[in-house]
Amino acid sequence: MSRRSNAGGGTAKSDPIYRNRLVNMLVNRILRDGKKSLAYGILYRAMERIKRTTRKNPLSVLRQAVRGVTPNVTVRARRVGGSTYQVPAEIMPAQGKALAVRWILGASRKRSGRDMASKSSYELMDAARNGGSAVRKREETHKVAEANRAFAHFR
Repeated sequence: MSRRSNAGGGTAKSDPIYRNRLVNMLVNRILRDGKKSLAYGILYRAMERIKRTTRKNPLSVLRQAVRGVTPNVTVRARRVGGSTYQVPAEIMPAQGKALAVRWILGASRKRSGRDMASKSSYELMDAARNGGSAVRKREETHKVAEANRAFAHFR
């Protein structure tokens, strides 16, 4: 049982152009050294590229990508009797979405390419089509949780 009190679940603000909280979550994760305007520029260029390539609403592609990457279960390390077990645990939707955003951006950064806008646009399009590194990470997490299902009673 954690002694720490829960952080206040304040609602995230929406971004100026798309009026969407998910876009703002992505911008806040892209952020480096507090340069928010640069992060907005990167994401809006990525959205523009998605719009040009897929001829669809980039917001729906983004939502579909995040939905495709969001995990249902994860594993938590738990010490029982001197040994550590990977115990599968269900996660709340908000935490799942945060993990999905983190994985998408991590996969975008690892991708080869020139600029972050193109890398993130390709990763988002791949994730929307159920491909890419971020989706693979989700499947890997589910596989680990499934393999450690025997330890679920330690929860």
